[in-house]
Amino acid sequence: MTPEDPAPVILILAAGAGARFRAAGGAQHKLQAPFVREGVTRTVLDHVVAAAQDSGLPWHVVTPEATAHHAEQGMGTSIATGVAATSEAGGWLVLPADLPLICSESLRAVAQALREHPVVVPVVQGQRGHPVGFGPACREALLSLRGDRGACEVIAQHPALLLPLTDVGCILDVDTPDLLQALQAMALKRQADPPA
Repeated sequence: MTPEDPAPVILILAAGAGARFRAAGGAQHKLQAPFVREGVTRTVLDHVVAAAQDSGLPWHVVTPEATAHHAEQGMGTSIATGVAATSEAGGWLVLPADLPLICSESLRAVAQALREHPVVVPVVQGQRGHPVGFGPACREALLSLRGDRGACEVIAQHPALLLPLTDVGCILDVDTPDLLQALQAMALKRQADPPA
């Protein structure tokens, strides 16, 4: 990838039903749950969008309306729909919309590494996280994804860079109300005790 090539697009996957969150007692869709970060109250989804905006990279939200015409729903379908809508992008950063602590610096770091590698997987505290970066060479494989089959097969087809990061926002999602509460407590503690 050269400086003249198009930038990778952040694909914010927001088409899921959030069934696990509701089954665990959530009163609303998890992406619409209010969340306070750095003194600002937004929905979980809006915090992720704000991080994408702050990164300076192009971004695209995959909504339920965008995937509604597909018989099979799931992460694979969401990724394929997002790639189809941004097919001229210089790659894609696949970012589930339920990571409200994700930092814009992490998005930029994955995008930067994608200049040299076809697939980039961030690793935080030994755990693989998001966003996973895919270069243009992965376009056709990503477009063929359907249903709940995520992009693991696509990752396996390429030499992936495991990118060490320190941002726990890459690995902490809000799949259940308890997790949302734990992340909120963490965010409020960070606000009260900022790093020196």
